[in-house]
This record gives sequence, structure tokens and C-alpha cells, in this order.
Amino acid sequence: MPSQSNTKFGHLPLALPPNADYKKQCVEVPGTKRPGQTAHYRGSAFPFVTLESPNVFTNLVEIYDEGFLRAKGGPFLGTRPVISTNPLKYANYHEWQSWTEVDARRRALGSALHKLFQTGKVGGGDLPTVGIWSKNCATWQIIDLALQAYGKVGVSLYDTLGKDAAEFIVNHSELSIIFATPSHIPALLKLAPKCPVMKVIVAMEPLDSKEKSVLTAWGESLGVEIKELAEIEEFGRANLIEVIPATSEQIATICYTSGTTGLPKGVVITHGAMAQAVQAYLHQFQLDTETTMMSFLPLAHIYERVMELIAVAVGAQIGYTTGDPLVLLEDLAVLKPHFVPLVPRVLNRIYQSAMAAGTAPGVKGALFRKAVATKLYNLRTTGEFYHALWDRLVFRKLNNVLGGKMKLITTGSAPISANVMDFLKVGLLTEVVEGYGMTENCGSFVRTWSYDATSSGTVGSPLPNCELKLLDVPSMGYSAEDKPHPRGEICMRGAQRFTCYYKDPQKTAETIDDEGWLHTGDVGLLDDCLRLKIIDRVKNIMKLAQGEYVALENVENIYSGSPLVAQLYVHGDSLQSYLIAVAVPDPIQFASLVSRVKGKPVAPEDLKALTEATKDPQIVAAFLAELQKKARAAKLKGFEMIKRIYLTTTPMTTENGCLTPTLKIKRKETYTFFKEPLDALYALGEPSGSSSKL
Repeated sequence: MPSQSNTKFGHLPLALPPNADYKKQCVEVPGTKRPGQTAHYRGSAFPFVTLESPNVFTNLVEIYDEGFLRAKGGPFLGTRPVISTNPLKYANYHEWQSWTEVDARRRALGSALHKLFQTGKVGGGDLPTVGIWSKNCATWQIIDLALQAYGKVGVSLYDTLGKDAAEFIVNHSELSIIFATPSHIPALLKLAPKCPVMKVIVAMEPLDSKEKSVLTAWGESLGVEIKELAEIEEFGRANLIEVIPATSEQIATICYTSGTTGLPKGVVITHGAMAQAVQAYLHQFQLDTETTMMSFLPLAHIYERVMELIAVAVGAQIGYTTGDPLVLLEDLAVLKPHFVPLVPRVLNRIYQSAMAAGTAPGVKGALFRKAVATKLYNLRTTGEFYHALWDRLVFRKLNNVLGGKMKLITTGSAPISANVMDFLKVGLLTEVVEGYGMTENCGSFVRTWSYDATSSGTVGSPLPNCELKLLDVPSMGYSAEDKPHPRGEICMRGAQRFTCYYKDPQKTAETIDDEGWLHTGDVGLLDDCLRLKIIDRVKNIMKLAQGEYVALENVENIYSGSPLVAQLYVHGDSLQSYLIAVAVPDPIQFASLVSRVKGKPVAPEDLKALTEATKDPQIVAAFLAELQKKARAAKLKGFEMIKRIYLTTTPMTTENGCLTPTLKIKRKETYTFFKEPLDALYALGEPSGSSSKL
């Protein structure tokens, strides 16, 4: 393999052993079973690894050094240059910075920051924290690599964070210096009177002379210095020092979780934790110096950061996209990546667009339906992922849409339906892996095994340095003794677990117990193959008027499995006996439904017609009837079913406050946003003939 090296990490990455037992993906740690919980489980494919194990990554500087050694000065970070601003147009190629160029910039930036903290120009807080506020770009990664190499603590602000959250994070983590894209600098300067700790703002892109003079004068009036990145790098080259060795206990980052309620929590993550997250994924992930990875998800999110660090560890290339989801397919076509981490929301769109081909008239649609049916049947009966005829005739086209070279897609951060996963496995001609983690364990806990034909609907088994157990949740009727599968709150332990919530010992104590277990708040079961399946959430339980408890997220996940749904929010009121919902229909599937019900064609692009259709009682009834098929298939109880639904073409977004930056629904804010139509649904009273007591 091109990326192997002669260092102590040269054995990485490791392939799944040929004798791995897909039927038994966990092993019980002997003598760990206790009342009220399962035994402790570890993954069965590899020996257990800790920070003390020989030849493992213990800090982020080691990871960078390994990649630098393997890459031998080859291309590292790529960007699509802007060739026109009005209209905005990107080049159909990437400009690459080599590992050697990035290394020089990393050293210059790190040296400059070290000197600024040393002289007291910045700093003064408990930790040497440095902020980054930008969408994904090569500069974001270079700054972060500099922080890792010179003992600084990175704090990322989400590109979509609101003013209140940004103000909170700046003050809470005591950010005296912040690297930001020019578009964010005015927002930071407006916050400056409320953020006395802020002393320097560095523009991550060049400023034109007029812009610089206005921002500099504004900054001076507030006691904040405005610098350009080139100035900081020049200052660093004049004060160059060697990289500062890192330790596993050293804090690498404070990663603020957006949270679906309240202010963000600062998750304190060490070098050792992040290094071990990378170590874990280098079991099975077959990446090397020839690999090109696409950076699409926010780098402020731990999932993307760890995935990019995996690419760094093997000396791979990372290409940065335009950042516009509407241009994703174009970005894929230009970069032709081998590896891309995505989230279910994006994969659902790919699935829905692909499945629309099955509705095409005549031979074309018939061929697609036959190809899908054949491959799904083979997957589910014989475990076959490939088919010589159908792959060549049908599915190679789908792979070409992804750039034609895709070898690995990962998904995490939210549930994805088993049906969608099965289709992606057979339709995209690439390995598709689902994982489950959280910011508090560096997004690194369990993952499905490579080419596991029956894993869809599960999130796999623990990575080689994690332990898993399930804890009874008596209030919800979940027990480690449940048959046929033990059920309970998912708890994890391992080297990639976070240290604490910054300045919040109470929340830390609520999340990490005395034995070091992280309590996730999710409920899971272990299936026949000892794979984890997430089935519920300990919180987000509400009681209906008749006393029945409902897990709203679970209901949402089931209904969202319908191809008709682009987004769904389920709402319950304790004074009411039934559930209602807001749905944003998928335009392609919705156009097909409207055309069928109305008997005349409606195009997915005809937003006006689709918007009118959302107000048509006949269409709304047909839409809900289709959704109920999912509910019945999942055996939802009567009181768990949606009884009335409001359709809208207005999506839930971070901008309108309905979604967190990681695209999870903010329940309180979403209800407020849709309060009028939701209250109107309840005002209609319970639908006649519906039995919410079933």
C-alpha cells in the first residue's frame, strides 16, 4: 500500500481480519455483568487498544508527522478558486498546496501565536485559546494544525451560529484572538463591547485597502486590532521556533456542542482523545497517500475534524468544496474524491434523486426497478454487493455522479433508515459505513463493519479502543434482561472520551460516572450479531393527556424513513391525546404524489404548484396516508401515530432557528416557528375515528 511507512505507525491502517466473525461482533469482558446493566462489551475484530498500548498515536503532532513522512512533499490541501464574483463562479479544478508548503505555513502561524501569547499581546485566560470562525477551507485546517503543533487550544465557532451563541463562546472560552473570514469580522466587532477579552481579529482572506481601513478604524475605537493572515505569517517567520512536543493529557480543543436546548456546552478534548479517535478508525478504513478526501461537512463539527485527521495521518489529499450544498454534485465531479464523510440528510437526497429514476416511463424505468430489486434481493439473501450486469448497465452511472472514483462514504450524526442504507450499499458501488458517536467521544465509538450485508438499521460494534454497556431505564421499560435482545441506555468508555465540560462540573458529573462511563442519553439494544441498534432517547419523552409516554425522536425517525419526507417535526402536547406534525415534502416524490392524486402532471421544479398543493386537503390526506404505511410497518402504537399534519415548502434551517448547526431539530424553536399552524391543527380536535388509546 503506498501510504505504509517504516515508523512505529507503519502497520496502519489495518484491514478487517479475514476470520472476523460477522455473526458475533462483540465479546463480553468476563466478570463484568452486574444487576441493572449488561456486561461490558468490546469489538471482536481486533485486540483492545489503549493509550498505553505499543505503537499507537498518543497526540496530534505524531499524526501530522506520520502523514508528512508518508506524503513525501506531495499535494495536501486543495481549493476550487473563485474565477468570478458576480455571478459567483468557481474553477473546474483545484489549486493544491503541497505538504511542504503547508508545513512552512503551519510553523510560521504557530510561532507567531506562541510569541503573541508569550509577550502578553494576547491571552490572559485559563487556557491559551484561539478561535476560528469560518466555513471549511484549507486555511481553517492550516490554522488548526498550527495550534496542535504549538500547544494552543482551538475553539471553533460554527459558521451558522447566532449572535448570542458566538458572544457566549468568546467570553466563556476567553478568546483573545480569533481567526475569521472577512464576512464575520463586523459581527465580531459588534460583539466587542460585550467581549472585553477579545484583543485581535485575524482576517483569513486578504482585505482590500478600503475594507481594511474601515475595519481597522472600527477596531481601534473598540481596542481590537485587525490583522491579515499574511501579516501573522510574516511575524511568525521572523520569530520562528521549533514545533513544541505534545502530550496525550494536553488539551487540544474545546468543542462547543450546539445543543437542542439552552447555551452551548464546551466539550474539553485532549490530544490523546483525538489521537485515539483517529487510531480507532484506522482499523478497517483503507486510506493511503493516493487517497483524495472531500471536505464537505463543517470542520467545526468533531466528526469532520476526526475524519480529516485520518486523511492527515496517512498522508492523503483533502479537497475543499465550495461549501454550497446545491453545488455538491458539481464539487464531486470536479474533485473526483475517493472518500467523503456525509450525513443522512445529504444521503437521503442522493437516494431520493436516484429512486426517481424508477418512476421513469418505459424501458428505462423498468430496467432501473429490475436492477434495484435484483441487487437488494441478492444483498438480503446471499450477502452479495455487486452484480456484473446491473452494475455496468445501471449503477456505474450513479457512481459517476459521485465523481467515478468513490471508494468509501461514511455517515453519522443522525439516524439513517435501513432501506436507504441497503440501497446505497448496492447502488453507489462503494463501501458505505455508518457510525455512531458524539462530540463527547470525538465522534468515535461504534461503526458498522466493512461489507456487512445485514448491518443496515444498526450502528455496528465498538471500535478497538472502546467499551460499551447498556443500563436499565426502568421509567421507559428498558432492561438489560429484555428478551430476545438486551436494551438500555448506551454507555461508553475509552481513551477518546472527553475530559469534562469546560467550567461546568455539574453537567460533567451528570454525564461521566465514577467508573469513567459516558452516559449518552440514547437507548439501544444489542441484536443477534451483537451490533448496537439505537431505538430511543432517554430524554425527549413526553406524556400525552391519557398518560401514555411517547419518544418523539423515535416517532420522527420512523416517519422520516418515507421517501416523501425531506424534513419532519413531530409535536405533542400534554393536554392533548394525540400527535401532530410539520412535514417538508421531498419535491420529486411530492410532485409524483400530487400528479397521481390530481390526475395531471406537476413538475418537481414547479414550486408554486407544490406550495398550493400543500394547502389542498385531498393532497394532505394522501400524504399522511402514505406516511402511515411506515408507521404500521414499524408497529407504532395508535397513540404514537401522527393524526394531523401540516405541509409546507418552507424548510427548517439554521437561519430560521429550527436546526442546530449539525442539522438536528431544535424542538422549542421549531414549535415557536410553526406555532400558528400547529395550534390550528389541535384546534380542529381529534380526528373522528382515530383511536389514540390503541
